[in-house]
Amino acid sequence: MEMYDLITILGPTASGKTPLAAALAYKLDTEIISGDSRQIYRRMDLGTGKDLADYTVDGHPVPYHLIDIVEPGYKYNVFEYQHDFLNAYREVKEKGKLPILCGGTGMYLESVLKGYKLLPVPENPELRASLADKSLEELTQLLSAYKKLHNSTDVDTVKRAIRAIEIKEYYRQQPPEYRDFPQINSLIVGVDIDRELRREKISRRLKQRLDEGMVDEVRALLDSGITPEDLIYYGLEYKYLTLYATGELSYEEMFHQLETAIHQFAKRQMTWFRGMERRGFTIHWLDARLPMEEKVEKIMNLLHTKN
Repeated sequence: MEMYDLITILGPTASGKTPLAAALAYKLDTEIISGDSRQIYRRMDLGTGKDLADYTVDGHPVPYHLIDIVEPGYKYNVFEYQHDFLNAYREVKEKGKLPILCGGTGMYLESVLKGYKLLPVPENPELRASLADKSLEELTQLLSAYKKLHNSTDVDTVKRAIRAIEIKEYYRQQPPEYRDFPQINSLIVGVDIDRELRREKISRRLKQRLDEGMVDEVRALLDSGITPEDLIYYGLEYKYLTLYATGELSYEEMFHQLETAIHQFAKRQMTWFRGMERRGFTIHWLDARLPMEEKVEKIMNLLHTKN
């Protein structure tokens, strides 16, 4: 296990990644860091599919991080996620444990696995003016002085090349703690769920969460002073249930439009994960239908197998 700094378990919605992460964390006596962009919000439980009961294995609670950390209505972003992830990651590592990152928000996962430097960078008018007359070839040469160019996307146009130099110059001037994101060597495991089974589970889970009071959850958030626009911003369940609660959709319209939207969302998640593989990540896919013990055993074997 010394080969890895982290285990990442990813997969589309309804794939069963959270119960798998919890079972593995229980076996390894470790903790989970959430990689979900909506489960960070308090009082948004059913709509985000927190399923907190999944974090109890054989009667033992598995510690988790980055769930219920901000108030609804707040516009949390990937920059803040990187900061909060690092704090949680270091906290778990200081206990001598191997953290498990679990989630389905591809951008959040990739931002920490690849160590993206994502501090918001302001425009630098003086720098832009000094670069305005340079050719793409000259800009490419300037940029290569800042970093090794692994791909050509930063320099496919003059505008992008100038922006890339602007970003690198900004980071160069920042203190190291704002500049450096540690390189994390993670074992990445994906939960591969058959499309038809995924659709079936999504539909069944949607009905279950509606029965458990998801409409009441949205109404309570609206009654607490959160505007419909702010809830709609969070998308999926919160968009369609808010439109229903405010009378813009019938129940049937809400259900069918939301069901379709979740299916489309799961498809986009898989597209992102396949894109990660094209971008150089090795994802070890496990069949979602395997028994839990077998999935955990396969991950344990991967942990002890050199690449």
